[in-house]
Amino acid sequence: MQKALFTFLLFVVVTTNQSYAQRLVSDAKIVYNMQSTGQSATDPGLPAGTLTQYMKGHQSRVDIDFTEVHICYLVNSKEETVVTLINSHGDKYLTRAGKEEYEKELKLYSTAQFKDLAETKKIAGYNCQKATAKLADGTTFDVYYTTELVPENKQYNRRFVNLKGIPLQFEILNKNGGKMTMEAVSVDLNAVPGSYFDVPKVGYKEISREELAKMGS
Repeated sequence: MQKALFTFLLFVVVTTNQSYAQRLVSDAKIVYNMQSTGQSATDPGLPAGTLTQYMKGHQSRVDIDFTEVHICYLVNSKEETVVTLINSHGDKYLTRAGKEEYEKELKLYSTAQFKDLAETKKIAGYNCQKATAKLADGTTFDVYYTTELVPENKQYNRRFVNLKGIPLQFEILNKNGGKMTMEAVSVDLNAVPGSYFDVPKVGYKEISREELAKMGS
């Protein structure tokens, strides 16, 4: 399972109706349930868990919680940096991605084309439109998004920089052909404390992204 978790880590780092009132969102906390699908019989994949997305101005944070593993991404779109924190069975690691790596992922998703489909549904109290995203390499994934909420910082999650609203259900694909489906269960638009985005100064062993990749091999 640990190998599947690190594989997921390396590949991660939602009705359209313009009559609905739109809210520009600066601060938010969105909690998603995570379910793994499409794994092969020889690959147990990832256990169910939760993903929590935080936003505050140019800063964002993603917490991914499994039973014994916690992954946290601290994203600063102004400085174009990402800090990843990993707590695996009590072993704590920190790794950093600088401007070059940040812009590389941004470039990948800035070419994404979202095509609206016929399906709509309500998620966490919001009207959502289904769309399919297509990347430059031909990869596709589905998303349900709401136009009732529009992020002030479009780069809070670079995967959705071209989306017309905030995704409340989406897929993350992995190299083994499986996927994780995230579906929002709550949306909190109250102010998020700035301390949530602080990078810890102690308690974590800092490693390179190359060392992290070897841990998942």
